[in-house]
Amino acid sequence: MKLSSREIVLAGIFAAVISILSQFTIPLGAIPLTLQTFAVGFTVTILGKKTGTMAVLIYLLMGIIGLPVLAGGAGGFANFFGPTGGFLIGFIFQAYFTGWLLEKATFNYFWSITANIIAAFITLIFGSLWLKISGGLPWEAAFSAGMIPFIFPGIIKAIAAGYLGILLGKRLTFTKYIYH
Repeated sequence: MKLSSREIVLAGIFAAVISILSQFTIPLGAIPLTLQTFAVGFTVTILGKKTGTMAVLIYLLMGIIGLPVLAGGAGGFANFFGPTGGFLIGFIFQAYFTGWLLEKATFNYFWSITANIIAAFITLIFGSLWLKISGGLPWEAAFSAGMIPFIFPGIIKAIAAGYLGILLGKRLTFTKYIYH
């Protein structure tokens, strides 16, 4: 994936945005409710598939090397093997899918919200699968812990990310997409 200097800078700036928004957390046991999924959807809605996914990858790499950018100021490789590891990896697929669908359809409110809602479920599925595998949980327990409590908040965050991403994308001069 080749990026221009401008796209690299934008990816870095939005990786910082994701890092900041990730600090807003509500503890719900081992898996907190955060603004990470909102930040990922918001970023990709504005930047598109390529640059948006790169922003998510930069964010995750900052977390891997130990910078305190993950939810609650966490950082380090071990976070990717803990209960939230599947969600973190799911962000890559959330970003790619959101950008892919928006580029295939169109950058408007309907498609943005639709793409963000579907992609939020992708992250929840990755998180639940990781809980099943890493925790040795039965399917019901993994989905009860990793998906059920996050469906309603995830839908709200996805709607907000889709709406605000288009709203802001229309006003930013660096976006290359035609927002309707």
